[in-house]
Amino acid sequence: MLTLDKITSQQAIELEDKHGAHNYHPLPVVLSKGKGVHVWDVEGKKYYDFLSAYSAVNQGHCHPKIVNAMSRQAETLTLTSRAFHNDMLGKFEKYITEYFSFDKVLPMNTGAEAVETAIKIARKWAYEVKGVEEREAQIIVAENNFHGRTTTVISFSNDENARKNFGPFTPGFIKIPYDDIEALENAIKSSKNVAGFLIEPIQGEAGVYTPADDYMSKAKALCNKHNVLFMADEIQTGIARTGSLLAVCGNCSCENHCERQATYSRPDILILGKALSGGAYPVSAVLADNAIMNVIKPGQHGSTFGGNPIAAAVGMAALEVVKEENLALNSRVLGKLFRSELNKYIEESSIVKLVRGRGLLNAIVINDSEDSSTAWDICIALRDNGLLAKPTHGNIIRFAPPLVMNEEQLLDCVSIIIKTLKQFEK
Repeated sequence: MLTLDKITSQQAIELEDKHGAHNYHPLPVVLSKGKGVHVWDVEGKKYYDFLSAYSAVNQGHCHPKIVNAMSRQAETLTLTSRAFHNDMLGKFEKYITEYFSFDKVLPMNTGAEAVETAIKIARKWAYEVKGVEEREAQIIVAENNFHGRTTTVISFSNDENARKNFGPFTPGFIKIPYDDIEALENAIKSSKNVAGFLIEPIQGEAGVYTPADDYMSKAKALCNKHNVLFMADEIQTGIARTGSLLAVCGNCSCENHCERQATYSRPDILILGKALSGGAYPVSAVLADNAIMNVIKPGQHGSTFGGNPIAAAVGMAALEVVKEENLALNSRVLGKLFRSELNKYIEESSIVKLVRGRGLLNAIVINDSEDSSTAWDICIALRDNGLLAKPTHGNIIRFAPPLVMNEEQLLDCVSIIIKTLKQFEK
């Protein structure tokens, strides 16, 4: 079979099943084209994308500005490794550090790599700046977190499906309940060796759990008081997804930068990925100021592909789109409309308990047990009705469309979702 030969959906699924590792359980749909808020399967059926590749495609599928930047750079220079300088990396580093108001950036490729990078930076800072005894540093994390699936990251996960038979695990992590300031304070006070607090501003994979409005600012204040690094994993929530440039801004109404962000809950270490490329290319980054980032010296951390010319060009274009098209504002406005319309239906629904979220990162909780197939069955029906979404944690369905969606399209999607849910009402 030639790579350009057309195949059916069933043939594509059978090829994956036979030749690929079974590490995912995808919805049975085979996509071959994407544009804006829509994707098409190999048979030509059109769907609304209501997952956005787990918020990687905030700027919409195949955004022309991002694709053009990638194409132009791919025709010029793709990779040098960091053994040499390239003419794009410095431009990207200047652009992204000014965009998010940090001194330095360490570019990587995937979100999990960025989290690992942040952990290494925090530990090294603890030993060389804070004065923690070597190998004693601890990082506080939240229960039900999702920061990736590397060995280190699953060491502090409590998802047994991700952990079972992958040990032994990496020590040095303290788990506390999410959205619990008292638990954070007690954990910080319990040890002089705490290097940082690693947190998702909204727990996406856990079911779009949104904390109290003041949780991030209080957590940041505690970290400042006790000389602990506040480490925000904004891989899924950042870059306009939740209605502000960063989710740590809470309900701040700014679209991009503001003085309040700098003092309100500004992370000491900011972790980005996914939408940093608009879904066009693997790009991730860790940002921090000089007092933290300067602990990293040549040879101590890196990546052959991290900071490559294509990634630099794509990253700048992706961030420009967010600003030029006011995607944070659009996300905030449409998110409020989405939750308002769904809540009208939920008032009379027996199948949906609630809708929650911020901006265009939302989820509905299905009125059934976590081990039931109801949420999966609803997603199959949504697919049949022209909208793609995916369950998480059994009875929760996450909704995260591209941020370039307009009001007419959103209301059309709400109509599809309600029509589908009515099929499952008791």
